[in-house]
Amino acid sequence: MKTDISLAFAHPEERSEATAGSDPRDRISLRDHVVEVEIGAFQAERGTRQRVRFNIVVEVRPHPAPLEDDVDRILSYDRITEAIAAELGAERLNLLETLAARVAERILAEPQAMRVFVRIEKLDRGPGALGVEIVRSRASTPLKAVAQDGSEAALHPVVAFLDNAAIAAPDLPARLDALIARGAPVILTVGLPDVALPQSAVRPAQRRIELLAIEQNAWVLAGRDPRCIVVATRTEIDWAMKHGQTVVWAPSKLVLDAVDGPGTRDPVALSLWLAEQMAAERFVVHGSVAIPAGSRVPVDRIDL
Repeated sequence: MKTDISLAFAHPEERSEATAGSDPRDRISLRDHVVEVEIGAFQAERGTRQRVRFNIVVEVRPHPAPLEDDVDRILSYDRITEAIAAELGAERLNLLETLAARVAERILAEPQAMRVFVRIEKLDRGPGALGVEIVRSRASTPLKAVAQDGSEAALHPVVAFLDNAAIAAPDLPARLDALIARGAPVILTVGLPDVALPQSAVRPAQRRIELLAIEQNAWVLAGRDPRCIVVATRTEIDWAMKHGQTVVWAPSKLVLDAVDGPGTRDPVALSLWLAEQMAAERFVVHGSVAIPAGSRVPVDRIDL
């Protein structure tokens, strides 16, 4: 019998076998899948790619009918590699733990998948492999938005940009009431505050200064109405939308971590980029600001 220590360092397939119940499931696995990616929380890991190795085991529900050698009746190995590629392509991440959780969640969205073991290791950060391993089961996956008829419902928010006059306006609560009354999740965005900003001759540094200034303005808006909650990550946005919260976007993390992020520094254009990323049903602009042309999201303007 394996000891707990030896099992901890065993391949996920051995861990799956050792922790199987009295009615063990079928398993499929991906071994030693190596990709190069930019990931990591340290400054030295930004702007450079490193090798990351994936070992994944998925416990699957046996198909109730004969397979008849039909690939459509099984969980294909491609679904595992596609889950990895999709999460790596969604945004730049700091933590292997975040990546592992998102890959596991995507795999568990497949109807056959019941439990998944995900081990991810960095191969270039030291003399050995540095990594994490998680186990997730279908019962522990996040709640899905459900439509009234019981079917799974896609969440398409309303993204609303508020200029500084709208933030300070006495009718701000009424404006928020009108947005919430549309029946879709609401994401609020803001621009730069009406104050002089520090200036840097280094473009990336100036971009960070401006993003942080937008975030300060987000907190100003949140202080004007108790329903507003400032959020920074896609996970926080998704959670807030599922639970009916009105959020104010703090843009630094999503913008800086985006694999193919917005090249613009204009706050309205950044807000429109978020609306497109979130597949928003509407982009609503409060105030007299210029709206970029060519939006893939329908745009409404509400003047003060």
